[in-house]
Amino acid sequence: MSTPSLTRLDPPLEPSAAPSAVALLLHGGTQRSTDPVGSRSASWHRMAAIQRRITPRLHAEGVASWLLRYRVRGWNGDGSGPREDARWAIEQGRATYGEVPIVLLGHSLGARPSAYGADDPQVAGVVALAPWWQPDDPVNALRGRHVVAAHGRTDKITSARMTRAFLGRAAGVAASTDYVDMGRIGHYMLRRVDRWNDVAADGVLRVAATATV
Repeated sequence: MSTPSLTRLDPPLEPSAAPSAVALLLHGGTQRSTDPVGSRSASWHRMAAIQRRITPRLHAEGVASWLLRYRVRGWNGDGSGPREDARWAIEQGRATYGEVPIVLLGHSLGARPSAYGADDPQVAGVVALAPWWQPDDPVNALRGRHVVAAHGRTDKITSARMTRAFLGRAAGVAASTDYVDMGRIGHYMLRRVDRWNDVAADGVLRVAATATV
């Protein structure tokens, strides 16, 4: 099996200094597949494009952006692969910069390991773009975290209705929940690209600003 990897874009820092936070980007995938995430993965490239576009804004606030590439494309029932990879990436942030706040930014499938991994003490919260959240996904890991989710109303791949339902359940434990209606657009963030990028960057910076780590 391949190993997870990170594309790290760190802000210019003085020697031995740490960023104010790390945005960990988690790309989408598919329901079932043990194929490795290769260099031609559309899901990975989609988040790489977001990383390139939002990084200048993040760097201006001292926030690093790291993009995780999973070992395999699929959730595969229990999501153990993406969930383990996300926790590995969080640990890399801790090993590199110590106890800096981490904001998890996930698209589609990437929002699921975000929700599961938010219980790490360094995670300040989650920003989810067209998330693939299911009724049986637990919300307890979001206790005390800030959650922002954006969804298009005509998404046929994942469900805006399920996103609102998930946020409704999370509201009982999360520090805050915010739903962004992206209008009548679909799943792949090919329309209103600048709006998606603004939601991603604004969400990361808002959540990072709440961090008490």
